[in-house]
Amino acid sequence: MMSRDRYCNFADLAAHETEGEDYRITILRRPSSGIAVIAPHGGLIEPRTGDIARAIAGDEFNLYVFEGSKPSGNQALHITSHRFDECSCLALLRGCSHAIAVHGYTGYNEAVLLGGLDVDLKACTAELLGQAGFAVEISGHRFQAAEPTNICNRSREGRGVQLELSRYIRGSSHESEFIEAVRTALLLYSGARPAVHSPPSSSIQRFS
Repeated sequence: MMSRDRYCNFADLAAHETEGEDYRITILRRPSSGIAVIAPHGGLIEPRTGDIARAIAGDEFNLYVFEGSKPSGNQALHITSHRFDECSCLALLRGCSHAIAVHGYTGYNEAVLLGGLDVDLKACTAELLGQAGFAVEISGHRFQAAEPTNICNRSREGRGVQLELSRYIRGSSHESEFIEAVRTALLLYSGARPAVHSPPSSSIQRFS
């Protein structure tokens, strides 16, 4: 949370940490898609969230992953979502009408906690997750992501969805079922079809 963050924004982080050593940024652009799947706390910050975001994005959706790659102490790279303002992430989101952010929370609670201001996409995602057998909470939890500045809400339409996952899903046998349910929701919501033998996408991978 805010009191636990070492850095108040991305400029503060970048002034003290080294890209390519302490953190990595990956962007994959799908020009035909208006949806971005993001993981602002990937790598060793909130383990498995970057991998899950990649799998959800597949070949159909735009992807952004910020990954902690320090030998230890990666929690220092955590920037609370309503203050996460890395410029290439914001640029990607400005070109997308909808965004969905993957996060991890501590504990082994079975529930997927949904937040964000995109009421319609949130409802669609909750329905597909419920059909897949997951417990879903939309209200009454601490991760409502209702701030307009929350990174999930920085799309062109000013709204998005935040998914908070415990270790019950991340890195477990349930992970693939979760990914499939969210992908199905996004494909249905966007009217897209799974890409088969698609041409190479425009991509930026910053590993320096």
